[in-house]
Amino acid sequence: MKLENRVIMITGASSGIGEATAKKLAANGAKVALMARSEDKLKELKRDIETQGGEAIVASGDVTDKDAFAKAVSATVAAYGKVDGLINNAGLMPLSFVEKLKTDEWEKMVDVNIKGVLNGVSAVLPELKKNKGGDIINISSMAAHRYFPGGAVYCATKSAVKMFSEGLRQELAPKYGINVTSIEPGAVATQLTDTITDEDILEKMEEMMEMETLQSEDIANAIYYSLTQPKHVNINDVYIVPSEQQ
Repeated sequence: MKLENRVIMITGASSGIGEATAKKLAANGAKVALMARSEDKLKELKRDIETQGGEAIVASGDVTDKDAFAKAVSATVAAYGKVDGLINNAGLMPLSFVEKLKTDEWEKMVDVNIKGVLNGVSAVLPELKKNKGGDIINISSMAAHRYFPGGAVYCATKSAVKMFSEGLRQELAPKYGINVTSIEPGAVATQLTDTITDEDILEKMEEMMEMETLQSEDIANAIYYSLTQPKHVNINDVYIVPSEQQ
């Protein structure tokens, strides 16, 4: 198996892209550490993975909490002896028009979408340097490339993730053999839109979701592709959108 003996941490693992990725990687030999706030859902996912012959541990925690992230890394090392990679997948998308001043939602997006990624890298990087190699995969978005209605703050957070990923790659890949990838999906059928409270945006989202969107498994496949390249190959960006999305 291509990922045999690789230990991969996955944030936002309780649903959507994180859940699909955990199943995909575990099915291909990786040992996965599942991180999210919902411990019950993580335990259920762990059981599903083990039923299929995979290995997983629950390392629950909030990505906005530095200490919780550090504990999740420690738990992973205690269980498997190392960490080989991190999938920074946890994210929020409470879209709204700026003039509505939903500033609490703005701050939550910055905390999860940007600070959560920073917390993950700072917690895992010492382990990857110790291993003299590894992978960091950050889930950005097509929103990093262009604005869409109600997405001013969300697009800004995902642009930050994309550029941070490139900076990481240039700093870490040549020096430590740590490859870094930004995954940039278009519309995906997940629970990401559940956090939207702006009625005007919800109406627009309903129209958009009438097309055939990407599935979580499509993004999991892109992550798997990035992780299974030879060490001298770094997949910088994967920009993946539904065929129908303009």
